[in-house]
Amino acid sequence: MPKEQNYWLTTLQMPAVPNDPLPESADVAVIGAGFTGLSAALALAKRGAKVVVLESETIGWGASSRNGGMVLTGLKLGVNKLIAMYGRELTQRMYAASLETITSVERLITDENIACDFVRCGHLEVACKPAHFDDYARQVEVIANEFNHEMRVVPRDQLRSEIGSDIYYGGMVDEISAGLNPARYVAGLADAAMRAGARICERTRLQIIQREARGGAPGFKLITSRGAIWVHNVLIGTSGYTGSATPALRKKIIPIGSFIITTEVLPDALARELSPRNRQIYDSKNFLYYYRLTPDNRMLFGGRAAFFPENDQTIRKSAEILRLGMIDVYPQLRDIKVEYVWGGTLDFCFDIMPHAGQVDGIYFALGYAGHGVAMATYQGQKMAEWIAEGKTDNPFAEIPFPGAPLGLYNGRPWFLPFAGAYYKILDWVS
Repeated sequence: MPKEQNYWLTTLQMPAVPNDPLPESADVAVIGAGFTGLSAALALAKRGAKVVVLESETIGWGASSRNGGMVLTGLKLGVNKLIAMYGRELTQRMYAASLETITSVERLITDENIACDFVRCGHLEVACKPAHFDDYARQVEVIANEFNHEMRVVPRDQLRSEIGSDIYYGGMVDEISAGLNPARYVAGLADAAMRAGARICERTRLQIIQREARGGAPGFKLITSRGAIWVHNVLIGTSGYTGSATPALRKKIIPIGSFIITTEVLPDALARELSPRNRQIYDSKNFLYYYRLTPDNRMLFGGRAAFFPENDQTIRKSAEILRLGMIDVYPQLRDIKVEYVWGGTLDFCFDIMPHAGQVDGIYFALGYAGHGVAMATYQGQKMAEWIAEGKTDNPFAEIPFPGAPLGLYNGRPWFLPFAGAYYKILDWVS
């Protein structure tokens, strides 16, 4: 059996955080020490704000260290669907923002000298059905015409130049996307934020947020597991781990489990056969698989093996489901040992879109739907700009943020088994 352990965390030591008492007050409290929270804390601290990051566990404990390390352009929904939902002008701005997210990550890594194996290797989406491949040509044309961004369709007879598998009907490549080690990246963000003057308070669970003015200034009293703190502003960056302290946000977020296995280190020749161009790869299903080579030549293979968030039972079950899925894609790996398996929780909104803004005077950014490495970094920076300067150009703050139909959701996702079955059927018939 593989170790039930996050492989990425074996590649580093997380930064040590001083166990100081909670300060009495701050300009901004950032909730969550992941990509959103730490990029916001860094940007705010560099503007001179007194920032405290409250993290219920430890730096990067949630999705920020558990993901596949894919730094992807685009959004979860296809461009034609986005145009139908939001119109051309707003979709153009959102798509341009999705391209800017990659540059944001790269610039941050360069400026802060973060050693996280960042490489602009591009991503490859592979078509599970002929109809999916036919849609790629339409998407590439729309993206070129509407968004001035070049992508490339790869026909089935040329796909071996991109992937060592024969089960797909073609592919679509975007050269702009990148890959990195997410645990090293989030550790680097934490180091940079602390160097800039931000305070990180680990194992400090937010329990209650109360409006409370001080000295005539509006603000909030935050009650935590380690005491209380008063702040002018609050930013929620808790994604799939959004909790009961922010019920208005919790009931708009669906926490969905995603699981990953990694193999033993592969011989160089086999690694090159599996992924000749070292792409970040994912397939066209709703119930998708995503996979890539790690910097040390392991095959990392992930997917929605179980919709429920991680626990011992779902992790063990997912390990076997994912191994079989990996062998289906890559029969070459049938006799290769799987060394690690772990799970994490993604944040999906009901419209499968990222969202940012204010609710009850509290700032938030969440809903990354598997595109969080790039989008969360970008949103943290945009929210810092909004808090510090009172303005920002953020198209994801301009779209409606829907809740559950008929209000039949309080933050506990009772419907996930039904959703999982629905998407499996949808993949079968689409």
